[in-house]
Amino acid sequence: MKKLLLLAVIAVAIGAFFWLGGTEYLSLEFIKAQRDSFDARYAENPALVIAAFFLVYVAATALSLPGAAILTLAAGYLFGLVVGVVVVSFASTIGATLAFLSARFILRDWVQEKFGQRLRAVNEGVKRDGALYLFSLRLVPVFPFFIVNMLMGLTPIKVWTYFWASQLGMLLGTIVYVNAGTQLSQVDTVGQIFTPALIASFAALAALPWIGKAVMGFVRRRKVYRGFTKPKTFDRNLIVIGAGSAGLVSAYIAALVKAKVTLVEANAMGGDCLNTGCVPSKALIKSAKVADAMRHADRYGITAHEPHVPFGRTMERVRNVIKAIEPHDSVERFEGLGVDVVNGYATLRDPWTVEIARNDGETQRLTARSIILATGAAPVVPSLPGMESSGYLTSETLWDGLAKFDAPPRRVVIMGGGPIGCELSQALARLGSGVTLVEMADRLLAREDDEVSELARSKLADAGVEVLTEHEAVRVENAAEGKALVVAGVNEERALPYDVLIVAVGRKARLSGFGLEDLRIDTEGTTATDAFLATKFPNIYAAGDVAGPFQLTHAASHQAWYASVNALFGTFKRFKADYRVIPATTFLDPEIARVGLNEKDAREQDTAYEVTRYDLDDLDRAIAESETRGFVKVLTVPGKDTILGATIVGANAGEMLAEFVLAMKHGLGLNKILSTIHTYPTMAEANKYAAGEWKQKNKPEWLLEWVAKYHAWRRG
Repeated sequence: MKKLLLLAVIAVAIGAFFWLGGTEYLSLEFIKAQRDSFDARYAENPALVIAAFFLVYVAATALSLPGAAILTLAAGYLFGLVVGVVVVSFASTIGATLAFLSARFILRDWVQEKFGQRLRAVNEGVKRDGALYLFSLRLVPVFPFFIVNMLMGLTPIKVWTYFWASQLGMLLGTIVYVNAGTQLSQVDTVGQIFTPALIASFAALAALPWIGKAVMGFVRRRKVYRGFTKPKTFDRNLIVIGAGSAGLVSAYIAALVKAKVTLVEANAMGGDCLNTGCVPSKALIKSAKVADAMRHADRYGITAHEPHVPFGRTMERVRNVIKAIEPHDSVERFEGLGVDVVNGYATLRDPWTVEIARNDGETQRLTARSIILATGAAPVVPSLPGMESSGYLTSETLWDGLAKFDAPPRRVVIMGGGPIGCELSQALARLGSGVTLVEMADRLLAREDDEVSELARSKLADAGVEVLTEHEAVRVENAAEGKALVVAGVNEERALPYDVLIVAVGRKARLSGFGLEDLRIDTEGTTATDAFLATKFPNIYAAGDVAGPFQLTHAASHQAWYASVNALFGTFKRFKADYRVIPATTFLDPEIARVGLNEKDAREQDTAYEVTRYDLDDLDRAIAESETRGFVKVLTVPGKDTILGATIVGANAGEMLAEFVLAMKHGLGLNKILSTIHTYPTMAEANKYAAGEWKQKNKPEWLLEWVAKYHAWRRG
């Protein structure tokens, strides 16, 4: 009601201005005709006249009435240069601020709710450089100030920042116009002052702050190299340190564009994903899924039986899968592409020089114009009493540790209820291990919606996993049956004996030992990079887990494109890394796949959303395959088909998600998905049906009423 009342007051005031013929008073002819009368009143009571003019100017600016330029000229004509400038400068800024506050009060919340996702980059830019943007706009009279007032009111710029930037930005233009007003007797139209040459001069002035900012940025970037001597020539265009996903893609792109590139890797090519992460875990998950299908074959009309799991052969299959994929990431393949691959350990000696302790015992020094850090991440191991002698396994040592067992390990304790911990828990339990999962938080998969976390917990319980949430690992101690992890719950401690202890509580960027400390590059957390993935040194970039904020193979590849292109061609054009559409999948059974916002994210970001849900128990293919547990949930802008995010829980959810990733990346809404032909019967039809659910909820009832009347009329 307050917003409507203010809007009504503004509308009435503007209407009254035009109804009472206000435009007639804001003209050069009227001001010239009233000069003698004005001078008499000004001589009689100058303070009152100045105050009245001040209030009129404030009101005209606050209400965005036409005639601000005329009033500015009038100030010079009536008061002279000094008094006119003072009056107009403060009156225009106060009026503009009132217009700014009105737009903010009436419209900002609605605009941010409707378009918050799209405006995120704008909001961040205004928070960072809002004063500079506003100052530049105020300098150029070609931008209507009333539009600037309204649009800036919709942004998060602070009121005080808005006030002083406006005051300074409009001051020069105010002086020019007021000074012209002192010669008003020789001016017939505003166009005589508002010339193309004047506009060009102001535009040049507006560009100066940005030029200055660019120069200062250049100076700051060069300053970080103080104390280092840049080589006059370089051995390579690019050196990439680390041959995981980010490193391989970076080297591939460099070779593709005919740059001379060296890829340095101390261990196995392919990094964690191939050797200890994505590939072996998915191979194990598949074996576990087959064992579970045998155990529950009666679901498919086949006699069920308990599978025999020769665990050694299961682990041999995992190793064979890695070997089958290894050629994709091999030294031979990348050397064939034109990449110089060096097996060894790299250390940065200065911003352009890398020293490599080669695995063959030699030491090699190379210089490069640009360097990309793609050193990945390492498992986090909590510092607990007894942990060092516990025999724990991490994602890096897990596969060698499990390979020692001929039968599934009888007692497995897994620390961590994130994606890795949940995936391994279900897989090992399905293969025959007794598994206990310990999570300190009150639920699993903390980034997912509550219902997704609960479903994951239920599926782990179905597999036989004992899930202990709100339990904190305290210590490792020797027990009667061997070693045990002691955990503290809400009311008591409990010892969990184990044959295998797996630590999966997270991963941290691998930054130590590469010489970064000597270059004063931050090695806490992830490497600090700018929007272009450059570190404090403009020629040193980072990509993948070492850069954050994601620890996903496909995100690392995505970053590698930006890092390599910026490293090689940044002199001409640099690209900001785009994180708007990053999908993720947790490979439980059923899979949990997500892109964009879920309900938890939307609430935390205060983003308005509408939820559309389609349950898989209604999908023909899911029924046919007895895979009915799960759903497709889509978040959209209220009243629109614009997709904010999608969560899919179900068989092959990771594959189904691709349609939503494509749609979000290219700005396609649910109507486009609904109008796309999907093969019958497939799981992907669920995406179309979810779009249909949205359409059903948002159908135009008023139009359908008229359509019904039309059909009734047609029937006679």
